[in-house]
Amino acid sequence: MKRRKRGRLFQFGLLGLDTNLLVALLFLLVFGFVMIYSASYYTAGMSKTYNYDPMYLLKNQVVYSILGLIAMFVVSNINYHVWSRLALLGYVFCLGLVLLLKTPLGVTVKGATRWLRLGPVQFQVAEPVKLIMIVFMATLITANAKKLKSWMSIILMALPSGVIAFLILTISDNMSTAAILLGTAVIMIFVMHPQYWKFFLCAGAVAALVAAALYYVYHMDPTEVLEANFRIQRIRAWLMPYEYEQDTAFQSLQGLYAIGSGGLWGKGLGNSIQKLGKIPEPFNDYIFAIICEELGIFGAGLIILLFIYLLYRIYTISQTAEDTLGRMTAIGVMSHIALQVILNLMVVTNLFPTTGVTLPFFSYGGTASFFLLIEIGLVLSVNKYSVKKRLDDIRRERLE
Repeated sequence: MKRRKRGRLFQFGLLGLDTNLLVALLFLLVFGFVMIYSASYYTAGMSKTYNYDPMYLLKNQVVYSILGLIAMFVVSNINYHVWSRLALLGYVFCLGLVLLLKTPLGVTVKGATRWLRLGPVQFQVAEPVKLIMIVFMATLITANAKKLKSWMSIILMALPSGVIAFLILTISDNMSTAAILLGTAVIMIFVMHPQYWKFFLCAGAVAALVAAALYYVYHMDPTEVLEANFRIQRIRAWLMPYEYEQDTAFQSLQGLYAIGSGGLWGKGLGNSIQKLGKIPEPFNDYIFAIICEELGIFGAGLIILLFIYLLYRIYTISQTAEDTLGRMTAIGVMSHIALQVILNLMVVTNLFPTTGVTLPFFSYGGTASFFLLIEIGLVLSVNKYSVKKRLDDIRRERLE
């Protein structure tokens, strides 16, 4: 009997295309376009930075999203096993990208160096790094799945992501991205590890340390807080926002005012008051507050349900994947999106200290949308080639 081939590199066509996932994605994209315009037209129309064009940010977002959709379609038609062969090279590439932030190519915005300028192209380093690290971790876990039992194996498996997260934290001062990278890796390992109690034990220890740190910050002397770094000041403002309502906690409180004033049905699309100079850059991290103000609990709930359904479809694809590599790839994408959505909603509702976490497909950011859509393309590829394998197996059984 001839040995069955892995499959063709390219598999164009609609076979295996998850239309439910695509519908949820398109709803989120279109909904995002509407809200970006609603949240940005006042700021863009009043700012020289945006050429006094109310549609400036919307047009940029649409262009990057179209490019992302094209890239998503191309990636969905490429056998996902190809990327595992490039995983190690991709990891080295990630290290290089992060280290380039220390060179003149790094662009500093608002005191943080998180962008690279390569000729006419400028992009945020964190976004391609998240994508590449999902592929790398999926490949690493697949190759070492049988060895994943001891404490040391967990540490060694998480170490590559820990190194990248540490570099991003120290070089670009981007704690949110570092946390998402490490969190995504831990979830992927957790799903594959046979002993869940070890993770629950670690989670309990981390929770205890966090509680102790919060207790310490809460009881710090005000003069000590003034001399502390900005992260301690943010935590202090989160714990007692009304003592810092004119500076550190200003944005958080304005976001809460926007959420509270929206009520059940909201003030109506375009009728937000807080976006008129109250919330800085309302089209970025705090766009969910504008959604709540304009569309109320109903609109916000609809968006949350769309995200839940998108994540459910990705999870379903992971469970029906052809192999461990496909399953881990889909789990990685699901973990990344879920962590980012949860952290953003927690920050906006003041359940978590302020940090720069965007809401996928809603917050303005061309680089983020482009690479998120490529991640969805990876999931679609997993589904496509898994469906193809099952059909090939059925045909072969009939022939035999």
